[in-house]
Amino acid sequence: MRPTSGAPPSFDTADTLRQQVRAAGMNPNYWYAVEEVHRVKPGTVVEVVFWKHSIALFRGADGEFQAIENRCAHRQLKLSIGDVKGCRLVCAYHGWEYGGKDRPEGVPYDTSGRGFPRLALKTYPVKARYGLIWLFPGDPDQAESRQIPDIPELEGPDRWACVPLRFTWSAHHSMVIDNVSDFTHAHLHRKYRPFDEADLDRFETIGDNVHLSYNTRVGRGRISGLFVDHRKLDTNHMELCYEYPYQWSNTGDAIKHWLFVLPINERTTRVFFLFYFKSLKIPLLPVRIPRAAMTAVMKISNRLLIAPLLSQDRFALEAEQAGYEDYWHARPYEFNPVVQAFQEVTVRKWREHLENDSVDGDAGS
Repeated sequence: MRPTSGAPPSFDTADTLRQQVRAAGMNPNYWYAVEEVHRVKPGTVVEVVFWKHSIALFRGADGEFQAIENRCAHRQLKLSIGDVKGCRLVCAYHGWEYGGKDRPEGVPYDTSGRGFPRLALKTYPVKARYGLIWLFPGDPDQAESRQIPDIPELEGPDRWACVPLRFTWSAHHSMVIDNVSDFTHAHLHRKYRPFDEADLDRFETIGDNVHLSYNTRVGRGRISGLFVDHRKLDTNHMELCYEYPYQWSNTGDAIKHWLFVLPINERTTRVFFLFYFKSLKIPLLPVRIPRAAMTAVMKISNRLLIAPLLSQDRFALEAEQAGYEDYWHARPYEFNPVVQAFQEVTVRKWREHLENDSVDGDAGS
């Protein structure tokens, strides 16, 4: 029977943990992956959205990235529908120009000499790392004290091969986090078998991180399993962590991944997956694939194996989102205790942000 009380409740009016987590945003005082570097060429601009806030991300002729609140201070048009001239973003309507400052740097028809009024737009710190563009949507004064996750395997001359995957899924970000660390859904992936026979070995919440591990059989797919040397690697145990707001896994110090979520709104999330392997072997032979060929192999693997696998998660998560919107009042039944641990961290961090934001607003009033 469908509920008669309308849409799911807001965070402030939610009664249960599940209702709260499905309405929660993410704390903006972290670095968030927003796009792949190669998709923003010099001289181009794109729109990115962090929790209902539109941001114009552009790349100047010098190759440097900049980000600004996505509206012209003049008539409020989205700056992302404009174009880039040199290292400035130009509004499509009247040609007002924006650079690294929080106000226009040029108004082409201003002959008064008065200059631009002191109406500030928000600018955002931006960095590039691991083939991704990272943006800090919160307090810029905290940007240097917060760090983009360190992934030593993806840096230096001996770095492992990695080709990012990115998707936009019609599901709340907390559903994505639940999915990637809850291995009770092996049935969904029975065709590809990325893991099976999973048994939760331990889990522990330490500060803002939920650490867990499974005894499970990793990489046993009919095709994908041929590339993994199960004789030399321990593929029967996996360590994972919800390292708020990120998630990672480690199998035998040889098969690893990170997940970075970009929360757009209550029912839309952009996801960036980094899968990387110390080595893979040539199927049916005890010979490793040469390191120089690994990137090409990863591109093929992403397209033929990993993306189809993740499309199953997308199918399930989008169906879960639709189900939650219809039956948000229904009592949840969770048999894996890590799901509640993830949700508790997400709700706590969002509540902390709202409380801090309220205090800052009161101090400035």
